[in-house]
Amino acid sequence: MSDADRLHELLGLPAVEFQREAEEATRPPAGAVAWRVSVDPYDGDVAWEAEFEAFLEAVDPSGVEALIIGQWGESYEETSAYPIGLVVAAADRLTSLRAVFVGDLVAEEAEISWIEQSDVTALLTAFPQLTHLGVRGGTGLTFPPVKHDSLRGLVIESGGLPAEALRGVLDSELPALESLDLWLGVSSYGGDVVVPDLAPLLAGTRFPRLSHLGLRNSELQNEIASAIASAPVVAQLRTLDLSNGTLGDEGAAALLEGQPLTHLTSLDLHHHFLTEPMERRVAEALEPHGVSVDLSGRSEPWDGLGPEGRYTAVAE
Repeated sequence: MSDADRLHELLGLPAVEFQREAEEATRPPAGAVAWRVSVDPYDGDVAWEAEFEAFLEAVDPSGVEALIIGQWGESYEETSAYPIGLVVAAADRLTSLRAVFVGDLVAEEAEISWIEQSDVTALLTAFPQLTHLGVRGGTGLTFPPVKHDSLRGLVIESGGLPAEALRGVLDSELPALESLDLWLGVSSYGGDVVVPDLAPLLAGTRFPRLSHLGLRNSELQNEIASAIASAPVVAQLRTLDLSNGTLGDEGAAALLEGQPLTHLTSLDLHHHFLTEPMERRVAEALEPHGVSVDLSGRSEPWDGLGPEGRYTAVAE
């Protein structure tokens, strides 16, 4: 879970842990930070519901713009429907809320596959003004098709993304969506997405304002790169992220031999399995055109991990 770190910011606001015992004078203004509300289920008897209510009493809820839902209990037993339901119930108080991230847990609290998610679209229904939604964890995740006119950024981080959830995202009406970041994961942790499932997205007609696309952390990274090479959606993108997966020379070659990528401002390929000669080919093809290419984190295959020994950055 090395790349699923604690959030440092949300909506451009620094992440700050809510501390109920903090002096009122020391707390930042409600809209100046992204508030993280969490509890430690092994240290004390405070339930997330009580902590969240304390937050609403201590911080002016009408000024809160960004909310991070951290550990809400034993998250491998209690689904995110619990904290999401409480946030939805407070919608009439959280009138300025623009961004929510559900499941800001790190490995010491729960491996990414242990986080029990739920129907996260309840937040979109309750907050029509929401512009950014982030989710960590694919287990139990559902995303029924939804219409939302304000959402500009959607991030789903998982060690295995259910294809049904992906289909719900792609069947949704999100006319304002500018940034979509999907961690597809591996089949052994519930990631049953296959490249044909991405066809509506790659066609470029689903989200007309999309300018950033991340299809990351996949054991199918070479196949995805090959599909991207001829995908109409690429023409509208400014940034493309294919990092954290099993990308090798064959996938990188497909990118270089496909449609031009020189209009991009950045191409992120970090955590890859490219050889040094292919790294040079990619850099020499794109960097002279002003494309920032991230080729950091060259990884070595491990024996016993499939026929090629390649692995994603985040799985369990």
